[in-house]
Amino acid sequence: MSADNEARLLERLLLADQQAFKELVTTYQGAMRAVAYAILGSRQADEAVQDAWLAVVRGLPGFQRRSSLKTWLLTITANAAKNRYKQNRREVLLDDLPSPHGTIGDARFASDGHWLAAPSSWHEDSPEALLSQDELRECLEHTLLSLSQLQSSVLILRERQGLELEEICNLLGISLSNVRVLLHRARLKVFATLEHFEETGQC
Repeated sequence: MSADNEARLLERLLLADQQAFKELVTTYQGAMRAVAYAILGSRQADEAVQDAWLAVVRGLPGFQRRSSLKTWLLTITANAAKNRYKQNRREVLLDDLPSPHGTIGDARFASDGHWLAAPSSWHEDSPEALLSQDELRECLEHTLLSLSQLQSSVLILRERQGLELEEICNLLGISLSNVRVLLHRARLKVFATLEHFEETGQC
């Protein structure tokens, strides 16, 4: 959302425009849930987002525009999720769980973490290929579940929500170097799953 559109939306929100609030929810609900999921996992992500929306409604009159509306919303969501996390006294998994297929060498990837050469059959659209896409999706979901909590968090926020690394640092309360290491390791495990599936057709 552009700065001008955000400013207009904020003005309407401050006037208690219900349609503006619906637009706010439609625009940012997905990103807020992704942040909550990254911190809490799936079980309580929705509850944390509800907590965040209540805080947003209470806090809107005091929003001082020192950050973007999106950054403000995601920060509130992260705080709500962390509060629920503390209440639940759940342990964050900091260990580096092994991938079922190991990892593959850094030389296969560009500096931005993407493949130098993508697997050859990614763009097929035959019925057999479409079926294998569903199977691959299941394999990838299994790999994501095998990641440590922080690896999964960083990967989701970066790859699914497109957040910058600095934003992820602030939301999750970890250093930039840690974010880079976690993202790199998570990507290697996902790529290892992709390569194994490409070679064998199995998870």
